[in-house]
Amino acid sequence: MRRYSIAVIPGDGIGKEVTPAAMRVFQAAARRYGFALEETVYPWSCDYYKEHGRMMPEDGLEQLARHDAIFLGAIGNPAIVPDHIALRQSLLLWRQAFDLYINLRPVKVLPGIPGPLRERPGLKVDMVFVRENSEGEYAGIGGRLRPGTPDEVAVQTTVFTRLGVERVMRYAFELARRRPAKRLACATKSNAIQYTMVFWNEVCREVAKEYPDVEVTMYHIDALAARMVTHPETLDVVVTSNLFGDILTDLGGALQGSLGLPASGNIDPRRNKPSLFEPVHGSAPDIAGRGIANPMAAIWAGQMMLEFLGEEEAARGVMEALEAVAAEGRVRTPDIGGTSTTDEVAAAVAEKVAQSR
Repeated sequence: MRRYSIAVIPGDGIGKEVTPAAMRVFQAAARRYGFALEETVYPWSCDYYKEHGRMMPEDGLEQLARHDAIFLGAIGNPAIVPDHIALRQSLLLWRQAFDLYINLRPVKVLPGIPGPLRERPGLKVDMVFVRENSEGEYAGIGGRLRPGTPDEVAVQTTVFTRLGVERVMRYAFELARRRPAKRLACATKSNAIQYTMVFWNEVCREVAKEYPDVEVTMYHIDALAARMVTHPETLDVVVTSNLFGDILTDLGGALQGSLGLPASGNIDPRRNKPSLFEPVHGSAPDIAGRGIANPMAAIWAGQMMLEFLGEEEAARGVMEALEAVAAEGRVRTPDIGGTSTTDEVAAAVAEKVAQSR
């Protein structure tokens, strides 16, 4: 039997609720499609920081590196740990230490889910964002001079390398080539950011020469944000820098109808280290502990994990089950107009997975 070792990090807030719920769906898929998922749960979170003074033990990276994939719930509880500390010692660290240089985020409207574009019947929203994930605006280089004085200075340096930009471009072009539309939108702001973003554009144009079958359009990020709302059907694969991708995909989540829906994969295409999959909704402390968090984003993220592990049939089964539950509208959490609990939604998806052909 095929076996996969999964590091499970529920994390904080609703991560502790959606993670076990989603894992029940994946275990149902494993039983249905003939493989095994071996879970190791790590209690690393802001609560862990409060007790130990750090987000994970000193050998945390070594522990994670032993697994085939990492499944994360959410990180963050600013009442305990400032977000910039919690993220820098966990998710951002894992991305950089394991060189998970691709952040893959699908933006697709599920059938039956009400969203802000619902007054346009028949509109197809199905795009994929390829976000540079290990450098750019989140490289973490900078500092503060004369803190607490009237002359205080804060500097944060954006880092674009030819290696980093070229490899994310090539991944995006390969993905666009495999999709029916064969269109790629390059997000930039080269009219105002004259060094890094001009460099970004130059590398995009260089790589584009290797993909004459892919139609490329350069968009300034502000115009691209508007196009996502006014003409989303014209967008297919979007390649962005770290910060731009973070912003645009949250807009994508709003178009999907709820931040309880978007999923994300932090991927090393070379498979040197375990890739990490997560919902992007955050820890949502305002609803944590109430059992009403939407597990669909976590289930979708796990579907991406199964696909990356090579269990493509199981991944299709999970996605079809998720879409079927969404389309029926019988079981929905409050964020998308229902009254169901986290566990009830996950149970409905798991049941359809078990019955899949």
